[in-house]
Amino acid sequence: MRQKSSIMKTKELTKQVRDKVVEKYEAGLGYKKISRALNISLSTIKSIIRKWKEYGTTANLPRGGRPPKLKSRTRRK
Repeated sequence: MRQKSSIMKTKELTKQVRDKVVEKYEAGLGYKKISRALNISLSTIKSIIRKWKEYGTTANLPRGGRPPKLKSRTRRK
């Protein structure tokens, strides 16, 4: 039986964990086996591998969005 997923945001996975996902994928493990082994959701595994195939990296890519109105220097005051 599946657990109910919470709608709360979670922290990003570390680069080491994402690299481990790709390592297991290259070793021939399927998405479900990787998901169970690392206790990470199936959709997260799929998105990590999709991004790795498309961009060749597991690093966090920059996100879109409006730039901050205040510069970091002004924000500190």
